[in-house]
Amino acid sequence: MKTIAIIGSGTWGVALSIHLANLGNNVKVWSFSEEERDFINTERKCKFLPQAVIPDSVVCSTNFQEVIDDADFILHVTPSKFTRSTVKQYKEYVNPKKQPIIICSKGFEEDTMKTLDEVILDEIPNARVGALAGPSHAEEVSLAIPTLLVIASKDERILRDVQNTFSSVTMRLYTSRDIKGVELGGALKNIIAFCAGLATGINLGDNTFAALITRGLKELSRLGVELGGKKDTFYGLTGLGDLIVTCQSEHSRNRRAGKLIGEGKTLDETKKIVGMTIECIDNIEVAHSLAELHGIEMPILDAVYKILYNGLKPEEALEMLMTRDKKAE
Repeated sequence: MKTIAIIGSGTWGVALSIHLANLGNNVKVWSFSEEERDFINTERKCKFLPQAVIPDSVVCSTNFQEVIDDADFILHVTPSKFTRSTVKQYKEYVNPKKQPIIICSKGFEEDTMKTLDEVILDEIPNARVGALAGPSHAEEVSLAIPTLLVIASKDERILRDVQNTFSSVTMRLYTSRDIKGVELGGALKNIIAFCAGLATGINLGDNTFAALITRGLKELSRLGVELGGKKDTFYGLTGLGDLIVTCQSEHSRNRRAGKLIGEGKTLDETKKIVGMTIECIDNIEVAHSLAELHGIEMPILDAVYKILYNGLKPEEALEMLMTRDKKAE
């Protein structure tokens, strides 16, 4: 049995707390909101996971020290854009030698274009870090639907401890030493999921959808390898697997956001309707800048960037992609 701190009380943080508590672990969740804290502690519910019931052994607090003290490891589950500001608030309570930080968020830091492990190491230079990712909607994990994930780290003890702690008849974990590839796959696939939503919003078909996933995987792996990930990682659970589940499911807020934009909603309207953080919106600009910086050709990313920020219509973007110069696959 472990004591686990979860920093972030959104859907993924709550889903992980349910899974881990049901395995007999002590779970403490940090929330920035007193209202959310009280709702979790009294109602045993999460408003975005209406079917899930939070075990009584899960305790939610707005106090970082209460949550982190005595934890065997820390799961960081805040939106990517709040990673640095949140770590700055809790780093004084972390014992880096004894309490590894496992990144469960997906994305980049916009200003620096850094991956989240780099952000944490900026703030806690001697931290032991890992990244947990894979095809996993919180809605399904919270209901114990079988799920496969990957824990990535250069620290063998993190790989062993997290794999053993999470594994059950409803969750299987694989290990990887390619933390960069695992993080990049999770961040970049959200952009392709947004495009899948766009395709749905303008009533395209299965042929287009299959082509989008295939060519989208090619694009994200091309950039991911340039940024330090291993090619094989992008064709595994945290690349292709995560891409498939995020592109095809109505649970995906990134796909839903793309669909709303495709249907004619503005970006502000879309954010209001979705009601939760849409990671791809924050990451598209970063990925576009990284592709330009490294000279990586990413026509799908370029098209969606122009839709969001240059006023390009989705139908025009489709025509632009379909009429590119002819080439071999």
